[in-house]
Amino acid sequence: MSVEIKKIGVLTSGGDAPGMNAAIRAITRTALYRGIKVIGIQRGYQGLIEGDLTELTYTSVSRIINRGGTFLFTARSNEFRHPDGVKKAAETCRKNGIDAVVAIGGDGTFRGAADLSKIGGIPCIGIPGTIDNDIGMSDYTIGFDTAVNCVIDMVDRLRDTTESHQRCSIVEVMGRNAGYIALHSAISTGATAVALPEIEITCDDIVNKIRKSINAGKTHFIVIAAEGAKISAGEILQSIGDSLGINVRLTVLGHVQRGGMPTADDRVNATRLGHYAVDLLTKGIYDRVCGIQNNKLVDYDVQEALKITKPFDTDLYKAFLETSI
Repeated sequence: MSVEIKKIGVLTSGGDAPGMNAAIRAITRTALYRGIKVIGIQRGYQGLIEGDLTELTYTSVSRIINRGGTFLFTARSNEFRHPDGVKKAAETCRKNGIDAVVAIGGDGTFRGAADLSKIGGIPCIGIPGTIDNDIGMSDYTIGFDTAVNCVIDMVDRLRDTTESHQRCSIVEVMGRNAGYIALHSAISTGATAVALPEIEITCDDIVNKIRKSINAGKTHFIVIAAEGAKISAGEILQSIGDSLGINVRLTVLGHVQRGGMPTADDRVNATRLGHYAVDLLTKGIYDRVCGIQNNKLVDYDVQEALKITKPFDTDLYKAFLETSI
């Protein structure tokens, strides 16, 4: 049965990602333009359970499009993993007149939205917000482009000292069990080798690649290793040092990749997705996950979206292999 939407809640959950604020802004301003009130839910599903709410206005979302992180804050909620917690969150919605919730995050956020709908009876829309870019039904996730550009900036700086000392730098990047940040940044920085979760590769393969580069006259090397790769950054470092006898250093970039001002792509696409989420709700379309495919907005049933695995871009990997040295 269709529900008339008079008030929506918006939350961010899981890991923060640059561009989340742009999405919140778009959701708020689109809803207000259409006569719908907006409630900001602080600290994700835990804040919803506890009733940590604030009304959002045109001015309260001013000057946030350029800010990283999420001004609504984010948290992971163990309580929400259980039906009683979901029911508490749904009761908060009913008590405060929230007719639907837009949840920005990754797979865990979408599972939470599915539970809030199925168990709690609150219609939901999901928006992909994660630097990992690992949401199967969307080519793009909010924060990915900014994270890659952060890695590029850090590696470009690191290359200066790597070249000066004629050494090899192993750079570990985030991405959980997906290698999108690693592959895109490896191409963009001209890395010699890359280790990805999706590709079977050995330390010997990387050593041989560097040896080939040495024979070609190269004296410094960058190796990008995804945190979820089949071989660890530490193993790569040890193997290169033992096999080639060159100076090797490891840099773990860590959470700097989640921070900073979002890029234009993240601001624009977050705005598109936020606007689209409200558009679906006003049309009586619920329990969907929004995404972008071939630069077009799409939406899938949340359960279907959770089952889709993103295919690895073998052509892009081949392009890296044939252009790196």
